[in-house]
Amino acid sequence: MEHLAFATIKELKVLLEQKKITSRELLDFYLKRFEKYDGALGAALELFDPESIMQASASQGSLAGIPGIIKDIIAEKDRRLTCGSKILKGFTSTFDATAVVRLKNAGGLLVGRANCDEFAMGSSNEHSAYKKAHNPWDLSRVPGGSSGGSIAAVAAGLVPWALGTETGGSVRQPAAFCGIVGLKPTYGLVPRYGLVAYASSFDQIGVATRMVYDNAAVFSAMAGQDSKDSSSLAVASKDYTIGLNGTLKKDLVIGVVDNALHAKGIDEEIVTAIDGAIDEMQKLGAKIKRVSLAMLDYAIAAYVILSRAEAASNLAKFDGVRYGNRDKEAKTLLEMYNCTRHNGFGQEVRRRILVGNYVLSAGHAAAFYHNAKKVQAKIRRDFLELFDNVDLLMMPVTPTPAFKIGSLSSPLQEDLQDCFTCPMNVAGVPALSIPCGFTNNKLPIGFQFVGPHCSEELLYKTGHAYEQATPWHTMHPEGY
Repeated sequence: MEHLAFATIKELKVLLEQKKITSRELLDFYLKRFEKYDGALGAALELFDPESIMQASASQGSLAGIPGIIKDIIAEKDRRLTCGSKILKGFTSTFDATAVVRLKNAGGLLVGRANCDEFAMGSSNEHSAYKKAHNPWDLSRVPGGSSGGSIAAVAAGLVPWALGTETGGSVRQPAAFCGIVGLKPTYGLVPRYGLVAYASSFDQIGVATRMVYDNAAVFSAMAGQDSKDSSSLAVASKDYTIGLNGTLKKDLVIGVVDNALHAKGIDEEIVTAIDGAIDEMQKLGAKIKRVSLAMLDYAIAAYVILSRAEAASNLAKFDGVRYGNRDKEAKTLLEMYNCTRHNGFGQEVRRRILVGNYVLSAGHAAAFYHNAKKVQAKIRRDFLELFDNVDLLMMPVTPTPAFKIGSLSSPLQEDLQDCFTCPMNVAGVPALSIPCGFTNNKLPIGFQFVGPHCSEELLYKTGHAYEQATPWHTMHPEGY
């Protein structure tokens, strides 16, 4: 059965429908792969017992019998939910996230909790309170973050799909680092009910797979309006796999974001790989226009200020009173608050809370938070203006390939990992990360298509056409 390790969802569904394999056999196969490889990879924080996995999901549906893993920041009833943090160690969720309900109803088998940066705060998966995740292409390197465990599991063939979350690039960046497909949806298209908030106006649940078609299949199962999420869009559920036939939309115009490709510090091998992808899109019939995203240089600053401000507010509820761990040595209420939060949160989370409180504080809010909101409005206008003249944008996902674990010397270096991804979160528009080559030392490179609001169908159609014309999706890390 080892040939199934990198089989697509589409292929697995055919085998299940033809009864050449049972869903239980398929589940056992992937659980054994976790047992064999995840000790070194660190992708999962917990795997569930097979019986409970099977019982939790419907036997019929678009994903019936197809195993996947969800990031440990998305609630699943009667399962641990720690957000990669000591402050929630041992906490058990009392309900399912809407996305989880929909995936279970579609027959998806949720095998466990994927490792992640604590409360989704990080770009390397080095900030998990439990263990680091590793890149399957080179175990000395990061898989990216904060959804590093989810993406590493898919890239290593431990599951065919996974859920991550995006606040500033936490699905697309690791997808690029690990050579798979990652979607950041339009804000509000996937319900956030049951997603533990980092920055509520940015957070979205995203999908990681090895193929564009598979990504669309998982996304189709969970997207759509939800009465439990007031920020969800009034968009009906649909099948996003329809129309994925390897061709482009007629007269497709793609805007290549030149000031991203020529940004200071971008790796030359990434530029070369994306130039090759641009040539391929022209061969497929796309018209290429060179454009500039005017506010690109300011997006990361606005994102850092706004996301930290929301994080400080959202994480205030983790105080040792209502749920999670409580400091047992404290003698006063204030001491209990202080000790619980200091000992429960890791250094990166504490740093972001402090920054958030600072930019919201009296005397500083006008200079930081209010100005950042103005920049956010300008970024949104920039995207709207660009999409008046092009159908999609095309640009890098990351400035460098996957970096060595422990190699970043400052938090600023890690923040700058989001320089090409956070503008879409600030604007709320969707983007799709797709593999487009490798460095000389065999590290994956990805680029992203970016579209206007609710353009996921076009993103998938365009990404699928590029994928089918290139070999990158057929390549997998050695040893798995």
